[in-house]
Amino acid sequence: MRIAEVFHSIQGEGEFSGTPSVFVRTTGCNLRCWFCDTPYTSWQPEGPRRDWRDVLREVLQFESPHVVLTGGEPLLQPEIVPLSEALRQAGRIVTIETAGTVFRPVAADLMSISPKLSNSMPREASRWRDRHERDRLRPDVVSRLIAAAPYQLKFVIDAPTDLDEVVEYVRGVPQIAADRVWLMPQGVTAADLASRTEWLAPAAQQLGFRLSPRRHIELFGHTRGT
Repeated sequence: MRIAEVFHSIQGEGEFSGTPSVFVRTTGCNLRCWFCDTPYTSWQPEGPRRDWRDVLREVLQFESPHVVLTGGEPLLQPEIVPLSEALRQAGRIVTIETAGTVFRPVAADLMSISPKLSNSMPREASRWRDRHERDRLRPDVVSRLIAAAPYQLKFVIDAPTDLDEVVEYVRGVPQIAADRVWLMPQGVTAADLASRTEWLAPAAQQLGFRLSPRRHIELFGHTRGT
C-alpha cells in the first residue's frame, strides 16, 4: 500500500473531535476536489509503497487507542482490509475516513463518510473534472458502508446554497439518520472557518443536523502532519 504519512495528532472533525489519534494517511484518490487539503495524496501523489504489516508495527508503537485510516481515499488500497482487521484485533478503535465511492469489507468502529457535493468540482475543464463529476456520488456504496459499521456523514459546506444539496442527498438515502449528519465549514484558515460557522451553526440546528469543527486547523493551521 502507498503511504503518505503516519503521525500522531488529534481528530479534528466529527464525533471524535478532540480525541488524540494516530493517523495513517494513504496516497491515491479517485476524486479531485478543488479544496483538497492534502493535495500530496491526490493532485500530486507522493509516498512510498509499504507492506501493511510494516505500517501496523509503526502504528502500534504509539500508545493512543484511536487510529484513523484516511487519505486520499484509503478504500482504494486492498491492504487496508487486513490492516484494519489487525488494528482492531490489537484493541485499537478504528475510524475509516472515506468519500463513500468505494466499498471494501474493512473492520471499523466508525465509518466516517464524506460525500462530495457539487461545490467540490475542479475549477478548470479537464479529464479529472469529468471523472470527478461522474464518480463523486455513489449512494449505493454509501448504503453498504453505513450497513457495515457505525457511521457518520460529513459534508463540506462552502456556501448556504450547498445546504439544499445536503437535504436532497439525505432524502435519497432514507436509512441515513439526521443526527448522524455533520456539516463542516470549508476553509484552510481559522478565520475562514469562523466566518462560515456564523451562518452554518444556526442552519445545522434548524435542519436537525450536527455542526462539525475542524479543530486541527484551528489549533495548528493548514499544516502537514496535523
